[in-house]
Amino acid sequence: MPTPAHATLDRMTSTAPPTTGTPVAGIAWGLVGVLAFSFTVIATRVAVVDLDPLLVGTGRAVVAAALAGVALAWTRQRLPSRRQWLRLGIVATGVVAGFPLLTSYALTTTPASHGAVVIALLPAATAVAATVRAHERPSARFWVASAAGCVAAVTTALVAGGGPPALHGADLLLLLAVVAAAVGYAEGGVLARELGAWQTIAWALVVASPVMAALAGSSLLVAPAVASPQAWLAFAYLSVVSMLLGFVAWYRGLAIGPMARVSQLQLVQPTLSIAWAALLLGEVITVPTIVGGAVVVACAAVAVRSRASR
Repeated sequence: MPTPAHATLDRMTSTAPPTTGTPVAGIAWGLVGVLAFSFTVIATRVAVVDLDPLLVGTGRAVVAAALAGVALAWTRQRLPSRRQWLRLGIVATGVVAGFPLLTSYALTTTPASHGAVVIALLPAATAVAATVRAHERPSARFWVASAAGCVAAVTTALVAGGGPPALHGADLLLLLAVVAAAVGYAEGGVLARELGAWQTIAWALVVASPVMAALAGSSLLVAPAVASPQAWLAFAYLSVVSMLLGFVAWYRGLAIGPMARVSQLQLVQPTLSIAWAALLLGEVITVPTIVGGAVVVACAAVAVRSRASR
């Protein structure tokens, strides 16, 4: 006869049930994820001053994968199915490898405020990916609010950066990073309903770990990791929060959904990044930036509260 301990072990080793909750819970978890991600651009900018961009982009995934592997082993999670492994590969390509590597290289030649301009397009890109992957049907009101929010977010970031900057090669890397993240978000949100939120990002990190470890190792062979305490602190944040804990909250919010609505919370991310840049990097926040941030928040609120079309 199974003992209570065996019953507990069976529950721990079983696949996580579908993530459920109220729309308010989905928004709350999404906000936690956005707050965690809002420091990513600044932390990356600080880290790549002293560390090789390849090490920053891959090393944080290696550290996060080690933590994720311990959690998966400790809770004795079941292995995903063959089809789920393939879908985890999409998530890993988008958010574990694609976005970190592309932004790390882009931010070696462009300031954090400029990076926030391009990344402001991510909410709309994620909403499009959600409509395709999750078969959601946002209303016309949603799309209008989303488009207005993107325009406001880009404008606010441009004002904070001192006006329209000249286009250069880093912009292509940032745009590719947006596409990679949007696809990874949408696929991860769907998978989180099957595997669980933290399990999804944990398995994706494990999937990508061999390649990311090899790339990180090659970076260390070329350039030894010698950096300031500030750079290492930024790298630690990227590894533990941006690469792992933030995704746990974000994927849980997307899984509860609706995914397209929750994705619009990202509209406030550039505004938050600008605020953190002022606090941590000494950048000045102007009145137009404050007004633009308020408009962004209002557009995000309208998009989040909009109902799906029939």
